[in-house]
Amino acid sequence: MLTKTRGIFLHYINYSDSSVIARIYTEEYGQQSYIVSGVHSKKSNTRINVFQPLFLLDLEVYHRDGRAVQRLKSARLAVPFTKLPYDIAKSSQAIFLAELLMKCLKEEERNVELFDFLFHAVCLLDLAEEGDNNFLISFLFRLTRYLGVDPQSPPSIPFRYFDLISASFKQDEPVHSQFMDVETTLKFAELFEIEFSELGKLRFNNRIRRNLLDHLVEYYKVHLDLSGDLKSLAVLKEVLS
Repeated sequence: MLTKTRGIFLHYINYSDSSVIARIYTEEYGQQSYIVSGVHSKKSNTRINVFQPLFLLDLEVYHRDGRAVQRLKSARLAVPFTKLPYDIAKSSQAIFLAELLMKCLKEEERNVELFDFLFHAVCLLDLAEEGDNNFLISFLFRLTRYLGVDPQSPPSIPFRYFDLISASFKQDEPVHSQFMDVETTLKFAELFEIEFSELGKLRFNNRIRRNLLDHLVEYYKVHLDLSGDLKSLAVLKEVLS
């Protein structure tokens, strides 16, 4: 059945001299793999340059339930970016997030709330100016709610540590090693107090951002059982340092 849907591009691999298999998170069908033919041809309905990490696409797809690899008829940009492809800090974040989302978004079903969050978050990454270096931390924090693993809010009683395993704030240091130290915990708590678009209100220095990034990636591994390393993480840290 030929249908239309929006999608967020994640990754592709070459399938033949003229075809690729693209991984796309779609509004209608969740994460899907699509065979795309003739992407290097000038006559193709889909050009390879639209397949860049987190590009927002309008798609025409042939979909059959239960099929491991679907077929894509055409893809075009839904939102032309002004900064994301040309700003190395923004594009490095997009590469990392595309890799992470491939591991997190495993379901092949419709989730409009999650798709809308991701779609608007990518638009924010492209447009953000003030505080855009805080985007990644804020995004990872907020995505946890849509994945069903969001941390407990800071309590009204004093706290000093955030426990990654129990996903809660503690006054006493946990007996294991998977927790945030006092300084990082206090900065992490600030994320609960601002809106996603208010990135400029977060006063994080580079050291705090790196600490929060490392802990949030660890949090994802603990609660989502992510397999393997995130290959783009080391490059991202170099670019954002």
